[in-house]
Amino acid sequence: MTAPKSAPRYAVLFCCMGNICRSPTAEGVFRAEVEQAGLADVVRIDSAGTHAYHIGEPPDARSQRHALKRNYDLSRQRARAVRDSDFEEFDLVLAMDWDNLALLQERCPEAHRHKLGLFMSFAPEAGSPIVPDPYFSAADGFERVLDLVEHASRGLLAHVQQCLRAQDAASQVS
Repeated sequence: MTAPKSAPRYAVLFCCMGNICRSPTAEGVFRAEVEQAGLADVVRIDSAGTHAYHIGEPPDARSQRHALKRNYDLSRQRARAVRDSDFEEFDLVLAMDWDNLALLQERCPEAHRHKLGLFMSFAPEAGSPIVPDPYFSAADGFERVLDLVEHASRGLLAHVQQCLRAQDAASQVS
């Protein structure tokens, strides 16, 4: 008999415009970081688009191809749009750029706005506040996205680990 799977204790949602390039890449890279850290059972990870252009579609073939070169498999992901319930369900809702952050801020209830932010805020030393959209770029655009996402994922993982430790400490006190 196997032990019951524990419920996720922390949840992260990555958002870009169509949920076919940047946010699925972030989901795949961060999922790999979380799995490597042994936290797959306690951290929920998802991605969504601020626009409903590509619902049900897999990530862009170029995103998948470049991610696979670095051993990230995005093939099982399917695009979805941000839902109103996401603002309550996720601890962090991270946008890839300023425009998508503004759209999220417009939709998000005031009580949950503290959960919104830019993904690249977890890697300020990377020199870019945003993950640029590679959709109309050549291969180097997709490689740049992966570089930025890998960098920010490490910073985000450290943040999530700190939050989980704080949860553990709080549960010891109560």
